[in-house]
Amino acid sequence: MSRVDFYVLSDPSPDAVWRCTCRLIEKAVDLGSRVYVQLARSSEGARLDDLLWTFSDRSFLAHERWDGTSEPHPLVKVLLGEGPGPRSHRQLLVNFSGAVPDDLESYARIAEIVDTDPDRKRLSRERYKQYRDRGCTLETHNV
Repeated sequence: MSRVDFYVLSDPSPDAVWRCTCRLIEKAVDLGSRVYVQLARSSEGARLDDLLWTFSDRSFLAHERWDGTSEPHPLVKVLLGEGPGPRSHRQLLVNFSGAVPDDLESYARIAEIVDTDPDRKRLSRERYKQYRDRGCTLETHNV
């Protein structure tokens, strides 16, 4: 069964979620994982797309926007998209879709980033219960 990590942020700044996401992706890629970031809207991808290239002075995270219609390039470790991820990128799902994935069992690990907004926190708690009810291993990290 999948492991689901909830990263609960204390920083209320608008970019806190995206900076945390970049750090999480960087660590996963350094460990050899392929990462899929499932977005709720393509507009979310624009900000993350920019940050993945610029968030660190020492490096950038090569990535690709994926439209779900073609097979991703085999050298690309990080994909951003709006639908379910490709089979090649199932080591880590960073889930911004707002819903528990129907195919969650196919992911080794799922990350949920929880910001300080009360409504989004409430929705994250609901997803936490859904993951628990489906038998996932759950971890919470206060960052």
